[in-house]
Amino acid sequence: MSASLFEVLRRSSALSGANAAFIEDLYDDYLENPDNVPPDWRQRFDDLLAKATEGAPEISHRPIRANFARLARECPTVTIAAAERLSPGAAEKQAAVLRLINAHRVRGHQNADLDPLRLNKPEALQELDPAFHRLSESDMDTVFNTGSLYAPDRMKLRDILSFVRSVYTGHLGFEYMHITATEEKRWLQKRIEGYNARPELTDEDRRRLLQLLTAAEGLEKYLHTRYVGQKRFSLEGGDALIPLLDELVQRSGNRSIEEVVIGMAHRGRLNVLTNIVGKPPRELFDEFEGRKEARGIMTAGDVKYHMGFHTDVDTEHGPIHVAVGFNPSHLEIISPVIEGSVKARQMRRGDLKGTTVLPVLIHGDAAFAGQGVVMETLQLSQARGFRTGGTVHIVINNQIGFTVSNPLDSRSTNYCTDVGKMVQAPVFHVNGDDPEAVIFATRLALDFRVTFNKDVIIDLVCYRRLGHNEADEPAVTQPMMYEKIRHHQPPRALYADHLIADGVISPDEVRQMVADYRDGLDKGVVVTRPILCGLENPHSVNWKRYTVGRWDDPVDTTVSCDRLEDLAVRLLSLPANFQLHPRVEKIYEDRRRMAEGEQRLDWGFAENLAYATLIAEGHGVRLCGQDAGRGTFFHRHASVYDQRTGERHIPLQHLNADEPPVAVIDSLLSEEAVLGFEYGYAVSEPERLVVWEAQFGDFANVAQVVIDQFISSGGTKWGLYNGLTLLLPHGYEGQGAEHSSARLERFLQLCAEKNMQVCVPTTPAQIFHLLRRQMVRPLRMPLVTMTPKSLLRHKHATSTLKELSEGGFQMIIEEIDALPPERIKKVILCSGK
Repeated sequence: MSASLFEVLRRSSALSGANAAFIEDLYDDYLENPDNVPPDWRQRFDDLLAKATEGAPEISHRPIRANFARLARECPTVTIAAAERLSPGAAEKQAAVLRLINAHRVRGHQNADLDPLRLNKPEALQELDPAFHRLSESDMDTVFNTGSLYAPDRMKLRDILSFVRSVYTGHLGFEYMHITATEEKRWLQKRIEGYNARPELTDEDRRRLLQLLTAAEGLEKYLHTRYVGQKRFSLEGGDALIPLLDELVQRSGNRSIEEVVIGMAHRGRLNVLTNIVGKPPRELFDEFEGRKEARGIMTAGDVKYHMGFHTDVDTEHGPIHVAVGFNPSHLEIISPVIEGSVKARQMRRGDLKGTTVLPVLIHGDAAFAGQGVVMETLQLSQARGFRTGGTVHIVINNQIGFTVSNPLDSRSTNYCTDVGKMVQAPVFHVNGDDPEAVIFATRLALDFRVTFNKDVIIDLVCYRRLGHNEADEPAVTQPMMYEKIRHHQPPRALYADHLIADGVISPDEVRQMVADYRDGLDKGVVVTRPILCGLENPHSVNWKRYTVGRWDDPVDTTVSCDRLEDLAVRLLSLPANFQLHPRVEKIYEDRRRMAEGEQRLDWGFAENLAYATLIAEGHGVRLCGQDAGRGTFFHRHASVYDQRTGERHIPLQHLNADEPPVAVIDSLLSEEAVLGFEYGYAVSEPERLVVWEAQFGDFANVAQVVIDQFISSGGTKWGLYNGLTLLLPHGYEGQGAEHSSARLERFLQLCAEKNMQVCVPTTPAQIFHLLRRQMVRPLRMPLVTMTPKSLLRHKHATSTLKELSEGGFQMIIEEIDALPPERIKKVILCSGK
């Protein structure tokens, strides 16, 4: 290798000559196959060779060793093992130390003290043993270079080992070395190692921590004695969730975050609503006693551990709006719904990066590992049209799923959080009995999310003191676990003893904390941090104005011919030199003739005109589906592509200079998560037409939970309205009983008390007026539309501009030779062929 090449390495290498053996091994691997080395080193060697001025590098190790030895002698700032300088033995020892440090970064979490119950001893890992790296007791007092460790440049091996063990194998276990972005890994290493994995807390901070644990335990005990035997899905054992969320909300106040939107299943919900979101205890007690209608809205109601709540919480840096979403029993299905709601809230603020509204998803360990919608939601996290700037995921890991405690039965992965690694989310495992470690993990997670706008996971390892619900007897299936739990002190008692021992608080003060919290519950007053009432939020939505009238009230959806012609011209205008595909160019030519009245309108053009007229009237449009831009049956072409450059053009986004938000999204191949996202968006944004199209109508079956538990019943259960529109290509088109049937009968069975509309339009004018009606009228109600396939280009399924400008949606289109109404005894509804 040339001397100049080594000079480049000497100037550019953070490790420099001290770690010659380590670099030599890497370089040897690189020469054999560049894919053998990590991406950051591969890039370093690529750059190194690119900068070399003298020929191709040699592959002999002798000149490499000689040049590194020279570098070590010539660089006085580089210190290697003791006085040996760069003897072969010293170089090997130095490399071994660096490998030992790296092993703790990669696998230290497997030896961390994470389980409060200590049910299973961590496995002994050879890589974490100095002997595995040929380091012995005789090396312990030798001073080594610490490499990239955020510690003094030189330390005795004994101190290095103590440091990495305290950071990586204590009450916190960090998984981040799977991340390929060097910047993210180095940021995490600096934060983890630079703070020795402990938070900086004052005595007052620690007293506040104890107060929050007292609240978490106090509510559960109060409910347990006052409402004996009633289900509440107790948080006991996972009490640290309350200080975790409190820290998250309070710290969000100085991170430019204005809203925190929380999605969670049952466990701990009542505790979070009361101790974090500020739901008055008297309202909770009324629900236990059957005296309270949800939010004062006349609904069919739901169980109390499904209910949501929202309020404004005071923080040191200003108010934060905190909302908990309503959630059915289908556990993780709330995840994409929250993401969609957050996206809508961000768009109202003009926040494209996702800095102002923070999504927080609270999972159970078994659900996070077991339910496919988790993976689908993670896949949305960085996809265009779905990004929300990163989500903080919190797993309440009570090490048991319903009655299954053996991981061999509940998952195939090592950790319940392993699915998060597919999006390279860092995972922070933390012992739930150490609230200070929980605070460190929380701060680290929030700051990572804010810095990199990516998902991050906190795995709160805890236990479930009671059964799946309060009537369950868990010892039947987990006798060993519950024998330990019976003798294990709760988190509040453990931390109180710790603070008493440190002289931070007295036993009398601890007892007074418990009494004060119980007094607050007895009085029914808010027991959280101060709740701010009467705040004017310019980004909130008053849904009362969108609940006016009946679904079948007449509404004027007409648009003048002049306006339609003008919008048609704009829809068909393309950027200069934009080259359409020949088949699409033919469709555009046909549409120009339609706009000029020379040809009747087909389905695709009428649908695009419906969107265009709504946009012109100030309504946003969000059209989403697996092939929504082009249209599954090559009919819509709401987005077109330049055949020379691949550039995408969406004509609907270029109608006016100041038009409302318009998105045409070709979604990933998901129904459940994407439809959940779109529902969450629609329930938070009434001024935007939100449309989800199934690629084939029967694909909606995969998202049936969203349809059953949210779309059809959200208004009845929770008083939540939305105008979400489903486009479901349907009908038997000669492909048998299975393919492309949207199961019209399923949707009709879900209809009751005017909860949603199921429509089968058969002409372009019908779809035009139907889509416009969704936004023109004040009422917001879900619309399920059975869109056709064969009618898209059927010569009899066409309309004129006049029918768009003068007509309206017809509930029934009568046949010309229909019977007189008085002779009709029975009406049979049918659809398809």
